[in-house]
Amino acid sequence: MFKDIITDIFFDLDHTLWDFERNSALTFEKILKDNHIEVELSDFLKIYIPTNLAFWKLYREERITKSELRYQRLKTVFDALKYPISDENINLLSEEYIAHLSNYNHLFPNTIDVLEYLRPKYTLHIITNGFQEIQEKKLKNANISDYFVHIINSEMAGVKKPNPIIFQLALKAAKVSPQKALMIGDSLEADILGAQAVGLHTLHFNVHNEPQHEFCEMIHDLREIKSLL
Repeated sequence: MFKDIITDIFFDLDHTLWDFERNSALTFEKILKDNHIEVELSDFLKIYIPTNLAFWKLYREERITKSELRYQRLKTVFDALKYPISDENINLLSEEYIAHLSNYNHLFPNTIDVLEYLRPKYTLHIITNGFQEIQEKKLKNANISDYFVHIINSEMAGVKKPNPIIFQLALKAAKVSPQKALMIGDSLEADILGAQAVGLHTLHFNVHNEPQHEFCEMIHDLREIKSLL
């Protein structure tokens, strides 16, 4: 459906190519054990996963800072678990989480296959709300950085998706019009509606089992991209 009009494809990174939840779980497994935090990993993650998504929404909306995001998401989980822990240890865990997260590099199934399929036909880029120092390590350590010409992150842009400025910056860097560009991402709010607001075509990778919608085409496996492009 996009074959005759698209020249450039912009991917989100976390939850789209890079399997954030799996890599995050492995990171917490390590740092909780290393720091002798006696909580069940499954109990921790059951609260952490939705809590992290909620705090990232606040961060996207400029309602909290990066340091508040990193502290409050952990503080909230330990409070919910009624696990006594000092602010010093929360801050230590926060630093260790960031330090180790990019050491785990599981990608979603079919990521490499799809990137190999797309690279000869399209110019590929990344637009991410993640922190620059981590996102670049993720791409490099997962051996996928070479697939992308431009990597636009929210710290570079000064705003976060769905703010139109970050998409406009990406289009300008790629020297492409929105009519010839496609955004692929997992977040309806940040990736799909944000990109549509500046005229990009969109494709929703539904990894969160969200309900069907009519904003754009939806896929549940990256290999479905090959039938559309």
